[in-house]
Amino acid sequence: MGVAGVAGAALAGCVTGGDDGDTGTKGDKSATNPLGVPVDAPLEVVIFKGGYGDDYAKQAGSLYTQKYPKAAIDHKGIQRVGDVLQPRFVADTPPDVVDNSGAGRLDLATLVASKKLKDLGELLDSPSVDDPSKKVRDTLLPGVVEDGTFDGSVQVLNFSSVLWGVWYSKSLFAKNGWTFPTTWEEMLTLGDTIKKTGVAPWTWQGKYPEYMNDPLQSLAAKAGGMDLVKAIDNLEPGAWQSAPMLAAAEAIHQLVVRGHIMTGSEALSHTEAQNAWCKGQAAFIPCGSWLEGEQQAVTPAGFDMVMAAVPALTGSDKLANGAVQGASSESFLVPAKAKNPQGGLEYLRLLFSKQVARGFAESAKALPVVIGATDGLTLSSGLSSVAAAAKAAGPNVFTYRFRTWYAPLSKAFDDATGELLTNRVNPAQWAERIQKAADSVAKDSSIVKHKR
Repeated sequence: MGVAGVAGAALAGCVTGGDDGDTGTKGDKSATNPLGVPVDAPLEVVIFKGGYGDDYAKQAGSLYTQKYPKAAIDHKGIQRVGDVLQPRFVADTPPDVVDNSGAGRLDLATLVASKKLKDLGELLDSPSVDDPSKKVRDTLLPGVVEDGTFDGSVQVLNFSSVLWGVWYSKSLFAKNGWTFPTTWEEMLTLGDTIKKTGVAPWTWQGKYPEYMNDPLQSLAAKAGGMDLVKAIDNLEPGAWQSAPMLAAAEAIHQLVVRGHIMTGSEALSHTEAQNAWCKGQAAFIPCGSWLEGEQQAVTPAGFDMVMAAVPALTGSDKLANGAVQGASSESFLVPAKAKNPQGGLEYLRLLFSKQVARGFAESAKALPVVIGATDGLTLSSGLSSVAAAAKAAGPNVFTYRFRTWYAPLSKAFDDATGELLTNRVNPAQWAERIQKAADSVAKDSSIVKHKR
């Protein structure tokens, strides 16, 4: 799972604030060691081992030890990164590199506010591994540096380019003569048809409601355009109760009203729901572009999973049909209090090389953020569909930022959608709950506000 809940709220009450100063040792800088790595210092790397696995991170570690053979690497692939590392951040004894992703990750906004992270500008301005005439920042897809920037300082660097959409089996659809819909009304009509065959039109990862938030907020963005997206992120009064957002909630709620959701989905984990979908028990499932990699061990031959952009909500959407929600993800950071911060930066320089990025595309079935890394590769069914969706969307790729900026609002959104999908609240009540949470965040002077 690449994106899920937020943990680490307790960090806010425990930290006393770092100083972002260099606390580790440094070696001599040279053309071959541009970041001044101490060549014999050990390096501790903690990776979120989720849908993408951690083979690519191990590959970066292998390159590191080839270059610095006296340096020992302690690699840990774990889950619930926040639960494991929060005490170490509080005690100022963090690892040297962290992939802060997945359910239970550290609250990034709190880490930033507490000055627990090292500024990555030195890394971005260092020569790239593949072409020393280029800076690392110039080898990354547009938006990646911006995604990791807080108040002018780059604190995080995301490794994966993620799109969110609706997944289905191309072979199952061909067998039944079904065509992926271009509008939500067509989606509901097709759902009625699918239901008659005994296949559930939809399932979802019910224990993690944010999965269904993605199509909901995509529908809202398409109908309301970037003005709505920015209004949501900027905590504008009434944004959650605006007409496009209510229409999107109503569209998703219709899946419940019309009996299109597989029975019991609300009790399923992400893998349980995805496994049921891979067995053909449901036609559609919402997910990000990491799904193919996450399911590759259990996907039957010939299933041919593909991702499509969420259909248009209305005939007069403000964003073009084919617009898709996307962002960079899989957040790598170097703690300010790392023992070997220069080694941490060098590890990331190697990680963001074409060699490692290509390995990531092949092993994780996902797109890396390194420009040109997948050139010449034969892409799998799912990854090809993701690449096609990105190409079709062109400039119409949108993203929300409130989930990173405001953890309490993100949780309120998740909780309310869980209630909507189990029919315990209606769309108006859903919007009222989240608007109340947004207003609370807006009025809380202890929470740092962001604007876009």
